Amino acid sequence: MRFHKLHGASNDFVVVDGRVAADAAAAGGGDEARWATLAVALCDRRRGVGADGLLVLEDSTAQDFRMRYHNADGSTAEMCGNGIRCLAKFALDTGVTDQRALRWETLAGPIATEVLAHDGASALVRVDMGPPRFAPADIPVEAEGSDVRETPFDVAGEAITLTCVSMGNPHAVTFVDSVDGYELARIGPAVERHARFPERTNFEVVEVLGPAHLRMRVWERGVGETMACGTGACAVAVAARLVRDAGPEVDVDVPGGRLHVGWDEGGPVMLTGPAETAFTGDFAG
Repeated sequence: MRFHKLHGASNDFVVVDGRVAADAAAAGGGDEARWATLAVALCDRRRGVGADGLLVLEDSTAQDFRMRYHNADGSTAEMCGNGIRCLAKFALDTGVTDQRALRWETLAGPIATEVLAHDGASALVRVDMGPPRFAPADIPVEAEGSDVRETPFDVAGEAITLTCVSMGNPHAVTFVDSVDGYELARIGPAVERHARFPERTNFEVVEVLGPAHLRMRVWERGVGETMACGTGACAVAVAARLVRDAGPEVDVDVPGGRLHVGWDEGGPVMLTGPAETAFTGDFAG
């Protein structure tokens, strides 16, 4: 099976064209379990290609194309901000389309991408992520009231305040004085699988450097700590605007680079960042 390896700010993915992959009928074709199994094999960093997740381009009857996404553990994710930028570049690279502006069918609803610059190896892509959602049932998180802002949670024997945001997938955000040295490997799994998150959650720790500048580390649901998370960057920008007086345009520094997020309350969240090709190959596993 032919694959491309891409990354967005070092959040890396194996990308395949599910319409023409040699074993698409066996591995995909709507068979969620088989795509999940393939994701685990491909994403294995010792016995496979190695990646944070598997992206599959598929036909759509509602939009230009459909994005299928599985985390490295095989679990399904509703949306991936870095991933969909990579998928937009992949579509141009492989001649699937010559259109720089596309609409995608995702489990989080329709998402629009626009390739702003493209020089072969790299691209700059903007994504209309749609509006954030705050109702506990939409995230989902077990909580009373209309939203969850700076709410105490008992995590791993200590109290952590979380602000919860859905960007089509769940996020729990906490603000700290410094992200350096934060025990993300210990706290992250406990937040991800906290009993109040029935579908688990992504977890971001954020340091506010200024009204237009944030630093973030992320523990991704089904993956662990990653170098970047596009939906996570959106969630922290929204949370910082709501509870830390951040501005409507912010740069979010992640271990793998920098993402830019814009959000005016009541409108969509706009995510802009890189997509780069690392290599292509054939997987026989």
